[in-house]
Amino acid sequence: MKTKIFGKEGISEAAEILKGGGLVAFPTETVYGLGGNGLDKEAAKKIYAAKGRPSDNPLILHVSSIEEVYPLVKALPEKAKKLMEAFWPGPLTLVLLKSDIVPEESTGGLETVALRSPENALTLELIRACGFPIAGPSANLSGRPSPTEASHVFEDLGGRIEGILEDGAVGIGVESTIVDLSEDCPTLLRPGAITIEDLEEVLGEKVAIDPTLLGKSMAEGFTPKAPGMKYRHYAPKAEMILFKKKEEDETRSGQEETAKLILSYGGKELSDCPEKDVKKSVAKAILSYGEKELSVSPEKRIWILCGEDTASLYEGDGRFTVQILGRREEPLSMTHNLFRLLRKADEEGVELILGECYSEEGVGFALMNRLKKAAGQRILYV
Repeated sequence: MKTKIFGKEGISEAAEILKGGGLVAFPTETVYGLGGNGLDKEAAKKIYAAKGRPSDNPLILHVSSIEEVYPLVKALPEKAKKLMEAFWPGPLTLVLLKSDIVPEESTGGLETVALRSPENALTLELIRACGFPIAGPSANLSGRPSPTEASHVFEDLGGRIEGILEDGAVGIGVESTIVDLSEDCPTLLRPGAITIEDLEEVLGEKVAIDPTLLGKSMAEGFTPKAPGMKYRHYAPKAEMILFKKKEEDETRSGQEETAKLILSYGGKELSDCPEKDVKKSVAKAILSYGEKELSVSPEKRIWILCGEDTASLYEGDGRFTVQILGRREEPLSMTHNLFRLLRKADEEGVELILGECYSEEGVGFALMNRLKKAAGQRILYV
């Protein structure tokens, strides 16, 4: 199959492909999505097959307006209306009880449906041209870093799908916030650029956090209500380890138990880091770990992934490649670069990525969620 790349002038042709049951990747403000007819169970099956995605991992249906939601749900709660009016189009997905016209193939077998309206003019035009919601997980092979440019989509799915609607690099760089409104208590299922504080301000009530986001183990037979909850995601080919000062652990997760388990990760001991300065002690631990790795495998390609403010702490050692994720005080600058850098690491044959941790407040919750998943939850406490 030849994969065609469209610009704005190709929206009509892309819509015809989707109407015919084919697949077209599309841009959003978060990441590129892999689109198919959200009301066509055969198109949904094609999406899962193209990505190599488990069929119990729900898809998100993309609409161009609030009015398009009504036929897709059993009812539209007042809470959902408030959030749609405040944040749509934008990086917010809502989980609601589905109507009968939405096939279970698009919902991972659930009686709920995930819905959002993306903030991208080309994609909104494409949805309107189709006349149906476009089902769209991230347009990457399952488990790989999500695509933030059309070239990333082509790298993973070229030859597997009919087309890619191209509109440059995305702005945010991590997937949408997902909130479950299928029950009385609003529950955050996936953090994103719309923060829990943003949600609570609009709703005027507390938003619960799903236990899986707080490091709790999933029960056997767990069925995910939203993408990214159950399976390994966002991972580069390289091994990735995060480093954190134990006294700095101000996460939402309260990971005391996890910390005890991972202090001995890989049987390696870190050199003593007595500095009171958190950033310096983390940097010293990262360099110490990297040195131990190189003493065993001198040719090993190692990246250090850090903030702009700490890059100077790693200067002077040409054995490591230092990659700046962004500005610590602006976590959106980091989410914007994260998946692009993880893909770059794959392209350059990097074998080990050693990274810093950041505050989990605000958008930092989404940033650390993706970093931890990319690292397979491997954190070394200093």
